[in-house]
Amino acid sequence: MKSRYSFLFFIFLLINQLSFGQNTFEKEIKTFEKEDSLNFPAKGQILLVGSSTIRLWKTWKEDMKDYACINRGFGGSQMSDLNYFFDRIVAKYEPKMIFLYEGDNDLAAGESPDSVVKDFREFVVKIKEKLPKTKVVYYSIRPSLARIANLEKQQNVNAQIKKICKKTKRFYFLDTAKLYFDEEGKLLQDVFVSDKLHMNEKGYQIWTEATLKFLKK
Repeated sequence: MKSRYSFLFFIFLLINQLSFGQNTFEKEIKTFEKEDSLNFPAKGQILLVGSSTIRLWKTWKEDMKDYACINRGFGGSQMSDLNYFFDRIVAKYEPKMIFLYEGDNDLAAGESPDSVVKDFREFVVKIKEKLPKTKVVYYSIRPSLARIANLEKQQNVNAQIKKICKKTKRFYFLDTAKLYFDEEGKLLQDVFVSDKLHMNEKGYQIWTEATLKFLKK
């Protein structure tokens, strides 16, 4: 009997945890929906989506001025959150291309590399089912001073997702991670803001150049 109650309590905690994660972003998602109700974006644009690296890309309109884009970054999100809100911030826009950044927060929250990859595979399935003509570009998880301890796990995820993209039609892997190391293999020190996690203007310049170079191909 005791083991049964322990199991039910575990399930209760798990459901609560998932609900908390979803509710954390509900306000932000509704803000996007309110914007859409006033002026719904044209279909066939490029969708920038993912965690705070996307959300804090303050110059994205100027940087991507030659391309019609939508930014739906929501800070703190994980790959599982993007899957949960897929219909509300991805599928309905029917984008021709998606630039995606997720996985960094997942590892920081204690998720294993395999768990992140599993969630990415779920995203692949959703794309195939609902947006079969859409191209997807996955930004590699980038290193940071604040999360340098996760570097090996980040590289693990990147390697696995790169293989998936190579084998999956219309999926591409954009390796921006390598661009944040100098010639000696040391992580650049001057591309982060004071929290040592998020990027400053120089960091985003590197990011933008890689993005535009990919698009010009």
